[in-house]
Amino acid sequence: MTEIPREAERLRTLAQPTADHLARLHAILETRAEAAGLIDVAYATADSPLGRLLIAATPLGIVRIAFESQGFDDVLSLLSERVSPRVLEAPARLDLVRRELDEYFAGTRTGFDVSLDRSLSHGFRRQVHEHLPAIAYGSTQSYAEVARDVGRPKAVRAVGTACAVNPLPIIVPCHRVLRSDGTTGGYAGGPEAKALLLDLEATSTVTGRR
Repeated sequence: MTEIPREAERLRTLAQPTADHLARLHAILETRAEAAGLIDVAYATADSPLGRLLIAATPLGIVRIAFESQGFDDVLSLLSERVSPRVLEAPARLDLVRRELDEYFAGTRTGFDVSLDRSLSHGFRRQVHEHLPAIAYGSTQSYAEVARDVGRPKAVRAVGTACAVNPLPIIVPCHRVLRSDGTTGGYAGGPEAKALLLDLEATSTVTGRR
């Protein structure tokens, strides 16, 4: 009489796999997909003082960093449309950038060494995005100064738009661009996030290290 309930319990267990079982299955899928070259966009999440971040990479480099407030599902959906539908959570490919971000937030890193995939930046916005890393750690520029430096001194508003849609915040430091009156201006992660990053860099004692 007891065999039937036991068998029913076993079947329920098989029908409702545990989180550990699902994690093992995903790890197998990730390994096999990586070995077969089937992952065009690998992604992972990372905790930070700004909240959880979504980090995505192609074989060329980091292609997207997003804040939780931007909606991770929406960001992944856009990546599948604009980059490739072959998107998979594959944390191992993001280990280096997650370590560099941890060092940056700990105040022991002033620049990033990871490769970047700039395929989500185009035209004038790409010019702005490529200029932003030239703004030194702990320094700032105004939107007008950035416009001047990229050769379009009247395109101040367009610089603001380019910063707002920067696909690689933190690594491509649009947080270092302020209004001419010194106020912070907008930021994809919110004004508190921008203020935190500026304060982190202003108070860091790190010198001479990337």
